[in-house]
Amino acid sequence: MRNLKRILLGVFALLLVLIVLAFVLENQQSVTLMFLGWVGPQLPVSLVMVLALLIGMVIGPILGWFLRRSSRVERKQLV
Repeated sequence: MRNLKRILLGVFALLLVLIVLAFVLENQQSVTLMFLGWVGPQLPVSLVMVLALLIGMVIGPILGWFLRRSSRVERKQLV
C-alpha cells in the first residue's frame, strides 16, 4: 500500500512538472510590470506567473499560521 502511495505521488509530481513546463514554453513573450510608479524589468510572462505562484505559496501558510495564532490568543483571553 505504501508503494502505491509513493507511485501515485511520483506520478502526480511528474504531471505537475510537465504542466508547468508546458506553461513556461507556451508563454515566452516579455512583459513589463508597473506598480505604484515602480517599473520592473522585461520578463517572460511565465516567469512572472511562476514567481507569483511561489510567493503565494510562501505567504499563504505564513498568513494562515499568524491568523490561527491570533485567534487562539483571543479565545484564551475570553476564558
